Amino acid sequence: MNKDKEKATELRRQGLSYKQIRDKTGVPTSTLACWFKNEPWSQEIKARLSSQVSWANPKALELLVQANREKWRNKHAEYRATAVKEFQRYKDDPLFLAGTMLYWGEGEKRPQSSQVRLSNSEPEMLKIFYLFLTKVLKIQPDKIFAWLLLYPDLVDSVQKNFWGKSTGLSAKQFKKSIYIKGKHPTKRLSYGVCTIVVSSRALKERMLKWLELYQNHLQTHAISLEK
Repeated sequence: MNKDKEKATELRRQGLSYKQIRDKTGVPTSTLACWFKNEPWSQEIKARLSSQVSWANPKALELLVQANREKWRNKHAEYRATAVKEFQRYKDDPLFLAGTMLYWGEGEKRPQSSQVRLSNSEPEMLKIFYLFLTKVLKIQPDKIFAWLLLYPDLVDSVQKNFWGKSTGLSAKQFKKSIYIKGKHPTKRLSYGVCTIVVSSRALKERMLKWLELYQNHLQTHAISLEK
């Protein structure tokens, strides 16, 4: 290794930029880039320096934020385009229709949320939605979790066992239950309320698109029946 490269390597390992090394050694930045471009440790330094510049420079930070937003806009558009293709494949599947309609009526539909979440006190409803997730959408059980909303006199283990047998959820899919006090202690739901959740931005975008497509599909069908 020549003396210039040896000195440049020492300075680079200290975390200096190519410009700083050039000013100290006289070695052109193009030469430095050629020397270090295939060195993983140098790439880590480059990433760290770029991050520091971005945070220190408001304009650079603004451009970084804009680029990140554009990236996610494109990803969301990609998810919705996938949903359109899937809708054509699944729209006549009874379980797909049932799961989507259940979500239309009972699901969490805020666009800003990345959770697909459905709550209800009817075990059969949750069972159908769970089948929709696992059988039609092929979501792995370890990506699906649930939690219960219970009254103080309900036994957590008993209720989880009931909901597990009723819906197909396993014990390890249940998170910590939430206990509440109702206004009317004698007027309450016997088994509490079960919530099924999948945390996925991709699925949320697809789900909202399916709701939109089904609305249009059903309206078109209704109009054709009136003719």
